[in-house]
Amino acid sequence: MELNGSQIVLECLLEQGVDTVFGYPGGSILNIYDALYLYQDKIHHVLTSHEQGAAHAADGYARATGKVGVCMATSGPGATNLVTGIATAYMDSVPVVAITCNVGLPLLGRDSFQEIDIAGVVMPITKHSFIVKDITKLADTIRRAFKIAQSGRPGPVLVDITKDVTAAMYEYEAVKPEPIKRVKDTITEEALAKAVKLIKKSERPMILVGGGSVISGASKELAEFVEKLDAPVADTLMGKGAYDGTKENYTGMVGMHGTKTSNYAVTECDLLVAIGVRFSDRVTGNAKKFAKDAKILHIDIDPAEINKNIMTDASIIGDIKEVLKALNKQIEKKENPEWIQHIVEYKKKYPLVIPEGLSGPYVVNRLYQETKGDAIIVTEVGQHQMWAAQFYSYKKPRTLLTSGGLGTMGYGFGAAMGAKTGMPEKRVINIAGDGCFRMNINELASAVRNRIPMIQVVINNHVLGMVRQWQTLFYGKRYSNTTLQDGMDFVKVAEGMGAEGMTVTTREELDVAIERAFAAEGPFVIDCRIDSDEKVWPMVAPGAPIQEVFTEEDLNQKK
Repeated sequence: MELNGSQIVLECLLEQGVDTVFGYPGGSILNIYDALYLYQDKIHHVLTSHEQGAAHAADGYARATGKVGVCMATSGPGATNLVTGIATAYMDSVPVVAITCNVGLPLLGRDSFQEIDIAGVVMPITKHSFIVKDITKLADTIRRAFKIAQSGRPGPVLVDITKDVTAAMYEYEAVKPEPIKRVKDTITEEALAKAVKLIKKSERPMILVGGGSVISGASKELAEFVEKLDAPVADTLMGKGAYDGTKENYTGMVGMHGTKTSNYAVTECDLLVAIGVRFSDRVTGNAKKFAKDAKILHIDIDPAEINKNIMTDASIIGDIKEVLKALNKQIEKKENPEWIQHIVEYKKKYPLVIPEGLSGPYVVNRLYQETKGDAIIVTEVGQHQMWAAQFYSYKKPRTLLTSGGLGTMGYGFGAAMGAKTGMPEKRVINIAGDGCFRMNINELASAVRNRIPMIQVVINNHVLGMVRQWQTLFYGKRYSNTTLQDGMDFVKVAEGMGAEGMTVTTREELDVAIERAFAAEGPFVIDCRIDSDEKVWPMVAPGAPIQEVFTEEDLNQKK
């Protein structure tokens, strides 16, 4: 049948199983929005307040559901406003397809109104970017975009379409999407044999789980692998939930704000099995001293990650679920009682501590108690993000959505809207600092308008908390431009946008606020006022080895 380009775009989305898109209209993309009017019973469009919110919402939708998230924007500033969200998805390997429209083909390259080479702009932060100038190539390009976004190591793809293509007519014929195959051809018997040999020889194995394990959906295979190795398990921020965080052999996060137990265990193990990790600087600290006495076995789908930051002794390239399936068939059950007991003693000796009164850790832990871990937690970036990683136990994958690679302040609210849209049956809570919430508070209006019943918790210390922590510890308490004492009342702002809210200054008030928020039919803001100098502990100084992790008590003892 003959359709115009805009209808072809929407038919291709339906082919891919897309039921929701996030976006903001404008002149160059108006033909597609006109077609959306006719497709509104098939494709739900969530109008955000800013294009960046749309990109983050598509990201949150993808992380929560495991499907491809889709966002749309017009040319020029509409397209460039997507860039931070696209980069966030790229750094954390999130499958997102961004559809933008540009000026008509005759106007390209003429500095036309709202013209920009967005395909060129995003080239370094996408798996691929396209510009479609020919209606005959439109459908196949969109299909390729979805396949690329999901194949191998997932990531964002941008499709830019000139306005004349969205209006042109062409014959459309539906095509069933090809199944996305798991990467297993790269799993060699030689690599498996080397890994099995290392595992067999080890007496103090340690498993480090990263975001790749979540993306692969390998939780079942991972649990079996852990049991066979009889090893303690730590995770990165992105790996939360891949392994049940309530298990006795789980030691917490590794790295700059990792637990002492995890950092010591990585340092003392004789074999570190790193599964779907990229060994970022926040995990390794001083890379030259990271797990220096251990053999390193690295499992990852992306060969570019092997020996990039940490040199390995063995590696297996492939989809993590498939690699673990193969390994589980070949390794024999081990028992390491002395090593496990040693780690258990560390956990008893170095527990995470919740301060007195209303504090960030207390708020997060209280949310965990109320939800029993059965919620999707989204965060912005900063101290609250680390507390959310430390004091909430993640039992399942895709239950912590956070910007780990790019560290995007302003990510969380849009991502939470996307997560709640994709998983309406789940309770979705975005945890933010007051600095982050200021960056996306406009999206509160979007949540109200779209009737998205999510909960926004603001850990409000009236400062840029993580930056202030560094200023306190490493910059002589010179608090340059990190104080936010300006009289902002988040609850009044929320009410002005049509949402509900409550300011909290005590533990008792928090209980009331949580009860009200859980019963609310729309967005609810809980503004938790905490001390400006509360810090995230433990901590590793930048550039130091992770075994030099310290707490406030350690600092006080040195004085």
